[in-house]
Amino acid sequence: MTIIGINGSPRKLWNTSTLVAKALEGAASQGATTELVHLYDLNFKGCKSCFACKTRGGKSYGKCVLKDDLAPVLEKIATADGLVIGSPIYFGTVTGETRSFLERLLFPYLTYTVPYGTLFPGKIKSGFIYTMNVSEEQSKEFGYDQVFKTNERYLQLLLGSVESLCAFDTCQVDDYSKVVIESFDPAHKARRRSEVFPLECKRAFELGQRLAGVESILS
Repeated sequence: MTIIGINGSPRKLWNTSTLVAKALEGAASQGATTELVHLYDLNFKGCKSCFACKTRGGKSYGKCVLKDDLAPVLEKIATADGLVIGSPIYFGTVTGETRSFLERLLFPYLTYTVPYGTLFPGKIKSGFIYTMNVSEEQSKEFGYDQVFKTNERYLQLLLGSVESLCAFDTCQVDDYSKVVIESFDPAHKARRRSEVFPLECKRAFELGQRLAGVESILS
């Protein structure tokens, strides 16, 4: 069993990447082989709307035709048993790299039929991990729920079962005194980092266990 982890954050050692790594640790504890991919290490772009993946009789029907650093990652996902995607919320949605990745991953499998269908070879379990500096209440006020539901809808339609994990009110930097971020209380953020974030890591670990386990996950 193989589980692929996607870190859609520009940071390799902070909230999002840590939670994705914890999910992979959980999967590995169940015997899965895991791999972590940092999107910001790759040279790629989003969908170019060339429709090669939709061309009747085309060699790339159902598959992205672009050849870049993301192409081999997409090939690995096509044969994987599980997928973990992590992204911080920037300006109300996932990072640009994460959005570009989702376009390249999902659009080739989408069939423009009635009803919509998928060309994905099989079904896999997936988990989407979000980190954000706002509280859960603020995330609802800002409409983040719709972002989460949209991603869940497409992952479920095109790949299989999916669940989301949200880490709210995360600590943004090591030292708030070095940056101009006066909207947040550094002491509060430090407490969240020491007291709450370990619990989020445990939840991510358990998510990974479910992805690699035999029981069904929530959708």
